[in-house]
Amino acid sequence: MERRTMGAAALRVGAVGLGCMPMSWAYTTSRQRGEESVRALHRALDAGVTLLDTADMYGPFTNELLVGRVLKERRADAFVSTKVGLLAGEQHIVANGRPGYVRRACDASLRRLQTDVIDLYQLHRADPEVPVEETWGAMADLVRAGKVRALGLCAMDVRGGRRSRAGLYEGTVRQLERVQQVFPVTAVQAELSVWSPEALRTLLPWCAARGVGFLAAMPLGNGFLTGTLRPGEGFEPDDLRARHPRFTAEMMAANQPIVAGLRRIARRHGEEVSAAQVALAWTLAQGPHVVPVPGTKRSRWAAENAAAAEVRLTGEDLAEVVALPAAQGSWD
Repeated sequence: MERRTMGAAALRVGAVGLGCMPMSWAYTTSRQRGEESVRALHRALDAGVTLLDTADMYGPFTNELLVGRVLKERRADAFVSTKVGLLAGEQHIVANGRPGYVRRACDASLRRLQTDVIDLYQLHRADPEVPVEETWGAMADLVRAGKVRALGLCAMDVRGGRRSRAGLYEGTVRQLERVQQVFPVTAVQAELSVWSPEALRTLLPWCAARGVGFLAAMPLGNGFLTGTLRPGEGFEPDDLRARHPRFTAEMMAANQPIVAGLRRIARRHGEEVSAAQVALAWTLAQGPHVVPVPGTKRSRWAAENAAAAEVRLTGEDLAEVVALPAAQGSWD
């Protein structure tokens, strides 16, 4: 993803971003530590990471506040991406794409992030009650007002199951075609990893053909591809993995060959290379417009993830990844 593609972006081709969501939302609440997360953000920036990806609904709101603490000191070092369009309640999440709400939400995000401009403002989900063109038009007005530099869209489709599933992102492509008529799409964010490669079929080619950046969400498979999770350990009730079929003890055990394959490739690249770095390097290898955005809340993993940009997979490595067994356990 080149600088001209992302407007005023400080992104580099072959870079790894940082997903900030686990620092304050959706993962293991008891292990979330504000100061450790701040250290992780600083460590990532020190290691050459530029993209910091957050959203107003994470927390809600606390994730942007956390990122804002770091931006106050190091705004020039970061390319800031946040999202609008979803509201998190006690037991539910609802979409809001009304233009007036979008404008208010942007101003609130700017305050929490302690910045005067958002580099990439992404539509988290389209509101079924509001034509997406109206929501996108309000976001485009924010660019014209100088509050936002570029616009992105998060994939609307539910997670897929096995690799054979067809048409997973057709709805997102139709949505992209609609909003492109209103204002250019700079980036698309969707899940892409060794065990969830569905975006390779239609969504990634759509982006490549139009010079649109692709932010690869969950490139480490919600932590599974790191090899640090053990089947049967379980998750806290508020951890999103506690409700996903791929994270039952049975499915985690069944999918261990995927991790074993990543470890086998890692060993060929040296003792310091991890399975997680191979997984990220595979994502990077899918195109120069692809930026993996692994989430973490630990400075150690932030540094390790950033170093994945230095891992160069061979043709043999890439073929071996393709030959790994398909993940078992549907996301549906």
